This record gives sequence, C-alpha cells and structure tokens, in this order.
Amino acid sequence: MQQIQSYLNITFLENPLKNYLFFVVIIIAGLSFKRLISKGISGFVFRFLSRFSKGVSSEKLFILLKEPFGFFIIILTFYAAFNQLQFPLHWQLATKEFFGIRMLIFGVFKIGIVISITWITLRFVDFLGLEFLYRALKKGSKIDNQLIPFLKESVKLIVVILSIFFILGTVFKLNIASLIAGLGIGGLAVALAAKESIENLLGSFTIFLDKPFVIGDFIQVGDITGTVEKIGFRSTRIRTVDKSYLTVPNKQLVDTELNNLTLSTFRRATFDVGLVYETKADQIKAIVKEIQKVIDDHPRTNQDGWVKFFGFGDSSLDLKLVYYIDTIDWNIYIDVREEINYKIMEIVQRNGSGFAFPSRTVYMSPKN
Repeated sequence: MQQIQSYLNITFLENPLKNYLFFVVIIIAGLSFKRLISKGISGFVFRFLSRFSKGVSSEKLFILLKEPFGFFIIILTFYAAFNQLQFPLHWQLATKEFFGIRMLIFGVFKIGIVISITWITLRFVDFLGLEFLYRALKKGSKIDNQLIPFLKESVKLIVVILSIFFILGTVFKLNIASLIAGLGIGGLAVALAAKESIENLLGSFTIFLDKPFVIGDFIQVGDITGTVEKIGFRSTRIRTVDKSYLTVPNKQLVDTELNNLTLSTFRRATFDVGLVYETKADQIKAIVKEIQKVIDDHPRTNQDGWVKFFGFGDSSLDLKLVYYIDTIDWNIYIDVREEINYKIMEIVQRNGSGFAFPSRTVYMSPKN
C-alpha cells in the first residue's frame, strides 16, 4: 500500500501522479454518465413542471434537453478535471486576470457555460411553446396558433442577444453601455445593409396586426395558391395545392394582392368555349340554354352563373361561362368543374357543333 502511495506521489510537471489519475477518472466518469445524468435532470425538471404541462410528455422534454444538458455536463466535467492540475510555476504564466493561457482557458470555460445555459433556456422556451400551442389547438384558436410561434421566436432572439452581451461583458470585459451607444452610430449602416430583412420583419408585424390571414387559411398570392402552415419573422411557409412547400417573404405578402379563399363562400370558375364557325345561330342558342341549365341545376353551384355568346374570335364563335361553386376545397372544386366540362362536351356534340381550334383560311384568286 505504501508502495502504491509512493507511486501516486511521483511528481511530473509539478503535479503528482494521483492528480493526473483524478483528471482521467473525472473525464471518463463525466462522459460515461452524461446521458444518465441528463435523463435524471430532465425527469426532475418534468416532475417540477408536471402540474403545468398538459400536452408535452416527459420523453419529449428529455429529447429537448438531452443535448444542451449533455453539453453542460461536458463543460463542467472538463472544468472539474482541469482543476485537479496546476501549471508549473517555472513556466511563469500570467494569472487569469491578464492575457495568457490561463485567461484563454478560463474564458473558454465561461463561454461554454454561458452557451450551455443559453441552449437550455432556448429549449425551455421551445417546451413552453409546445405546451401553449397544444392548449391553443385544444381551444381551437387560430389567432393563438399564429401568435405563439411568433412570440416563441421573439423570446429566443432576446435570449440570444442577452447572452451575447453577457459574454462580451463578463469574458471580454467590454463596456456594454458604450457598446450599445456605438451600435446606435453604426445602426444606420446595418439597417441599410439589412433593408430587405427589416422590410420582411415589418411585413410580419403587419400580418399579425392586420390579420389578412392566419395559420390554416387557404390563400392565393399571385401565382401561389395553398395553405398557410407557418408565419415567421422573415417569411411565411405555404403548402401549395401540388404539395410543394414554399417560403414566401412577408414583404411580398403585404405588397401583393392577396385573396383569402378561406373567407370566401364560393369559388368562381370562368373560361371560354370556342365553337366552330359552321355553327348556326339556332344551335348556339340551344347550346347556351342547355349549358345554363346544367350550371343552374348542379347541386354545388348557385344561381349567379351565366353563359353568353360573347364574341367572334379569329377562328371560333366564343361562349363565355362564369359560375360559382359553393366550396373552398380545391379537390371538390376541380371535381365539379370536371363534371360540368363533360356535360358541355355532350351538349355541343348533341347539337351538331364542334370545338374550334386555331386555323386560317387562305383564298387563292385565279390567274388572269
């Protein structure tokens, strides 16, 4: 035993061997039990929040907190391990109050601690966002569904900014008040550089205040038609009718004519039907009358639809059709249009006419 003790007291670089063993053991233990400790802390936190939490499970909370708690444990593990060792005095290193290796190592540890705590805080904000979103969905409030993600992202942005200022103040010893004043001077340049981002941010505030649409609404903006799935700081995510997932800048949604189809009671169908020029007037009247009856009698259309002999085209006699389908569902809309289109084809064929296509007649004069 005394021999082992003598080996452990062997000094290398002014540190006994037992200190190096403690260094290795602490690191191995910290890395080995990181997941177990993270799960234990997450479980304790969930039990503390169980009265508040209604829609987020303990497993979900563990998934959210596993990585940030693991990173926090790693930082603490290395900090505790390095505390077992000391730099040799003959190296004459500066203390941690002055620039040097000690200050750099201690600064890295402090930055790591702040980052890990910030990360944990952000995951707690995600947890609260999920909980409030669950309650909003249960309550059926579209406004809350839209507002909660926006507020969550706002709080996360504030947390990150405060963490950055804290690091600058505590680690780099900068005067935060002077730094903020300096940002006021450079703010104009930053604003000019980020002009488009600021316009999109203002667009998001306009969307929240004016409420032209909320999450879940079916909208049409220019050539884009789809369901709003998320409204963020810079952009809005839209699931289109062909299942694409588009990201549209908020500025475009504010500046462009927007049609909220969810607020509509009907969807309009309008198009032209071109008949061949050989069609006689009586045939056109019969076709117009029968198409009008089909539109009026259909169970999914109202009585505001109309069919008219609209004009003389370059290669066709043009009928104009306008009718309204009592649905905002895209699938039902196209099904009804298909039914009516088949009926139109039958009516045109039954009345001895046909559909025109672009054509040109050339008259040749005989040679003298």
